[in-house]
Amino acid sequence: MWPLPLPFLYPPPASSGLAAAAAFVSLASLLSGVSELRGDNMAYSKFCRRRGDGGALLLPSRAAMAVAYGPALAAAVASFAVPGAVEGARAQILSAVLALHFLKRILEVFFIHRYSGCMPLTTALLICSGYLLNTVAMIYAQHLSQGLSEPPIDLLYPGVVVVAVGLAGNFYHHCLLARLRGDGGGDKGYKIPRGGLFELVTCPHYLFEIVMFFGFAMVAQTVYALAWASGTAAYLVGRSCATRRWYASKFEVFPARIKALVPYVL
Repeated sequence: MWPLPLPFLYPPPASSGLAAAAAFVSLASLLSGVSELRGDNMAYSKFCRRRGDGGALLLPSRAAMAVAYGPALAAAVASFAVPGAVEGARAQILSAVLALHFLKRILEVFFIHRYSGCMPLTTALLICSGYLLNTVAMIYAQHLSQGLSEPPIDLLYPGVVVVAVGLAGNFYHHCLLARLRGDGGGDKGYKIPRGGLFELVTCPHYLFEIVMFFGFAMVAQTVYALAWASGTAAYLVGRSCATRRWYASKFEVFPARIKALVPYVL
């Protein structure tokens, strides 16, 4: 049990494995964020171009991202078919918003994003395993919360609103990024993004992704969901700072007013 009650969370379930997984997710994500800050970047998007293949098996980026997101989508949808896995409104809404998130990602992969490079298979599998295992674990943590006392502060429906804001903001800025490549897809060079919050930060799509993950945590109100959201935020802070540094190194004129992730702050 927690040394002090937290009114916005369920009590942790009696599962040492799940508690260890939550701690691992937070720590691993934090270390990944630190690695991004130090320049040891995960090999996808513009950072894959810098690394070279090193003999690794490469996939076209579109196929690699489908591999990364597809299994997590399948797991979220399949949870509805597992007897007793998603009982009650909170569990059903959690599985639904997770499925919606990964469905959006898959649709963006095939219809929105414009890719120009490749991704190592190992990177695609690493991202895939992270999303899949965390999705399954979050749904399982919600299942274990059945029968526990409800949190005094109910964040379920405010969480749905936060998820919607995160999804919409992330999608909008992904569309702005896709427009940089041109309608015909022939222009594959990088440009400084414009429009929306790109006028203030380098990675507003990451900012809204963080918002969305904390929306998931508000819907779930479990320790595991909060751990995943916090770990995601830690990683994306590092990735955003690395991305801003990359833009500043590639363009002679890069506005100093544009921060990495949070307008006017970071």
